[in-house]
Amino acid sequence: VKLLSRKIEVRGPKGVLTRNFKHILIDMKLKKKKKVLYFKIWHGDKKKISSLNTIVTLISNLITGVLVKFEYRMRFVYAHFPINVTLSNDKKVLEIRNFLGEKKVRKVIIPNEIQCIKSEKMKDEILVRGTDVNMVSLSAASIHQACLVKRKDIRKFLDGIYIHKINIVS
Repeated sequence: VKLLSRKIEVRGPKGVLTRNFKHILIDMKLKKKKKVLYFKIWHGDKKKISSLNTIVTLISNLITGVLVKFEYRMRFVYAHFPINVTLSNDKKVLEIRNFLGEKKVRKVIIPNEIQCIKSEKMKDEILVRGTDVNMVSLSAASIHQACLVKRKDIRKFLDGIYIHKINIVS
């Protein structure tokens, strides 16, 4: 863990993650001998203390991410028209075809640090993996939002790609 003027860098066996907290007025101190991060906030009201707790959670997610990987399992749900998903451009573009029988091809761009693969065990499942939990969850959310049903009753039309399970993979 490196700390330089509220910019934190975490190194581990799975990679390097950096995060910038310059927008929040907080004192951060790293004790190298004890391997402990200290946070100090001045005149802390309820809002500042809640932002401090958010920062602590984000840093713990960084540390968890460089030790193990986060994995989102997403399932295809359809009633009649089977959803076809293909990965192209070196697995960086996810193409969704035949959603509700439409001819339109929906494309989702996957960031470089995220790994998106089709599951070999399950038929209609894709796996979204990465070290940064924010990027993994954003990628899963964009895949989900690409398959939203518009102008129909969503209680009846439940087709789409949904997050099935969230794992931590070593």
